[in-house]
Amino acid sequence: MTEQFLHTGQLKDLTVHDPEGDKIGKVEQVWLDDRTGRPEWVTVKTGLFGMKETFVPLAGARADADTLLVAHPKSVVHEAPHVDADQHLDIHEEQALYQHYGLSGSDGRGNGHAENAHIASTDPATRAAREGNEELVRSEERLRVGTEEQEVGRARLRKVVVTENVVTTIPVSHEEVRVVREPIRDGEKVRADIGEAETEVTLHAERPVVGKEKVAVERVRLETEKVTEQQEVSDTVRKEQIEYDDGTGNPGRRGDATGRGDRNGPRH
Repeated sequence: MTEQFLHTGQLKDLTVHDPEGDKIGKVEQVWLDDRTGRPEWVTVKTGLFGMKETFVPLAGARADADTLLVAHPKSVVHEAPHVDADQHLDIHEEQALYQHYGLSGSDGRGNGHAENAHIASTDPATRAAREGNEELVRSEERLRVGTEEQEVGRARLRKVVVTENVVTTIPVSHEEVRVVREPIRDGEKVRADIGEAETEVTLHAERPVVGKEKVAVERVRLETEKVTEQQEVSDTVRKEQIEYDDGTGNPGRRGDATGRGDRNGPRH
């Protein structure tokens, strides 16, 4: 059963949550049924940077303080057909929305008619334009640019083993034999023998000895550094221009990027 909202002021700027309590977004616009004057749909800002305006039905919804609890999960709302939130829904757009949300009525499309659905605004200037037909609201698109972080590559730090020849010089020593002759002094008591004899001396020499040890010499790590650069972004935007006829037969156009336009008046 659809909640009986008395006026659009009850809905404007409410925060929309799904049945599980997940936040979907804020109410941007309220759509009324021309036959009953009751709110039928609201649009909610969704998508990247809130740049998409998604239609959500009010069937089964209820308002509680500053929260609007709708009857459809957040995932279903995000997958709703994209429909421009302009001044009127056409038949095919509303059929697609009713079919997506599983809503049906006696006419096979739902509780409202596309040709009878329009935006309800709480802006006094907008209401005056519709009631008196003396003003038109000119709209234009503006770029909303932001950034998102994404993975662009990976850096790896790898340790490998290589072999190289190391040449160094160290001093080594060895013993050599030389013959030393000393005459026997007078008065020395030395036994004199005649016969064969021999003696020997042990020789020593140093030789290089090579050993290896593992020694930690440094730490190596990877660090990331954020570098900011200026990047130009461009896209096309649409804007509306107002054409007018001042009664002199000379058509004019008003409303450009600077807010200035042609001015024509009666000629005397």
